[in-house]
Amino acid sequence: MTQKRSIFEEVGETAKPQAQTGVIDRARRGSRKGVRAWLILLFVMVAAMIIVGGLTRLTDSGLSITEWRPLTGALPPMNEAAWQAEFERYQQIPQFELQNHWMTLDDFKSIYWWEWGHRQLGRAIGLVWAIGFFGFWATGRIPPGWHSRLVLIGALGGVQGAVGWWMVASGLEGTMLSVASYRLATHLGLAFIILGFIAWFVLSLSREERDLMQARRLRERRQFGVATGWMHFAFLQILIGALVAGIDAGRSYTDWPTIGGGWLPPDPWMISPAWRNFLENPALVQFVHRCVGYLLFLYSIMALLRGRRSAHRATRGAFTVAFAALTGQVALGIYTVMTGAPAQVAILHQMLAIAVFVLILRARFLAAYPIASTIRGG
Repeated sequence: MTQKRSIFEEVGETAKPQAQTGVIDRARRGSRKGVRAWLILLFVMVAAMIIVGGLTRLTDSGLSITEWRPLTGALPPMNEAAWQAEFERYQQIPQFELQNHWMTLDDFKSIYWWEWGHRQLGRAIGLVWAIGFFGFWATGRIPPGWHSRLVLIGALGGVQGAVGWWMVASGLEGTMLSVASYRLATHLGLAFIILGFIAWFVLSLSREERDLMQARRLRERRQFGVATGWMHFAFLQILIGALVAGIDAGRSYTDWPTIGGGWLPPDPWMISPAWRNFLENPALVQFVHRCVGYLLFLYSIMALLRGRRSAHRATRGAFTVAFAALTGQVALGIYTVMTGAPAQVAILHQMLAIAVFVLILRARFLAAYPIASTIRGG
């Protein structure tokens, strides 16, 4: 028989069950951290892929492997006979016949390893994505609502592999000495799209879902709109830069601010039909790249002024850092032209393009999801 409790009994004298709160949040928090770490690894690998791809282009190595073998191509030639067979396939394409007919087997090996390494890194990225995605999926650690986003990255990676071969195939026939510039631009553009999605997802997973939901109410629409235009403007300039790289236009005219001794490009319409000049005429392509660079810089000044009006210190800082990086990129671009685009300078220019794009994207994210400042913090 239970004893009657006194109405004067202290509540604290008996143990009370403690409510367990935040269990779901803790589970999500662990999942978000794990998925975020995996995405950061993918981000680093994709950035490295872009850099290695640039070096492959600068060393004219992209056409050294003339077949697309997604599985069996993972192994390089294992003996002298296999190397000779690979070299013979390369000797049948226009680049060797018209430009590199002086090459020996040893010379061929030096360009082969660049392209093979580029493709291997692509395979490694696909493997890391598959292991991470299916591992998180099997253990139920993918945060709610994130399945489709993570699948999107894998799907775009698969498309990128096909686009890569589509690009290489353009240089295997006719009189082509390298890949088609517009296909190179497509390949590079898709790489930046993948990198942008990964960066956005990493930023999203860096904060709790409830924090993002609250921050969304503080969205600064003007700063967000300006940053969105800034991001697309920078992306356009990256695509035009790929056209420049595709035809080595950066090495054609090394005077600045003039081009070819004048303020307008020499013979801008020398190719027929006229539209091909925007893809294949070195003078016009470089001139367009310069002009878009000037316009992008002017837009960046406007974006900085708008960003500095943000009510949030982190957002103001993000716009300032992105502008500083872009200013450095403009200066480096001028230096790249005036020095004839040596490989080490050209690849640095491409690396800084990655930084600029991601920093602009970060400014856009903070305009969309501001970090509220305290009164003391400004």
